[in-house]
Amino acid sequence: MANWDDVSRIVAELPETAELTDRNGLLSWRVRAKPLAWERPLRRSDLAELGAAAPDGPILAARVPDLGARAALLADPSGVYFITSHFADYPAILVKLPEIAVAELRELLVEAWFGQAPKRLAAAYRDRLEIGPGMSTED
Repeated sequence: MANWDDVSRIVAELPETAELTDRNGLLSWRVRAKPLAWERPLRRSDLAELGAAAPDGPILAARVPDLGARAALLADPSGVYFITSHFADYPAILVKLPEIAVAELRELLVEAWFGQAPKRLAAAYRDRLEIGPGMSTED
């Protein structure tokens, strides 16, 4: 399934993105200055909240267009997606990275990119891909 190298490779294929490492050694990916995705280890409060359901392994946080889109991902029966109360009102989803297929990860990251990229940049990229407005690269 997916790993950090897959995240880096997918994001690097998108226009005007950057990979950053913070002072704690955690990775994040941005389009211009806006965050798309970031490494998000579970904190003590997350572990207490999730209890026995707390996943092991690397966790990716990714932006989603809105809370409705997040709700749709959370309804996925695979169990790959989850949130904690920390993200209750924030349009992001947590992903069990080793459990997501690379193709699904690509779709998630491309959608995050389109949601965070400036409108002109997103339109130019859509034109380059020869896809219509409101469509993703998977359409």
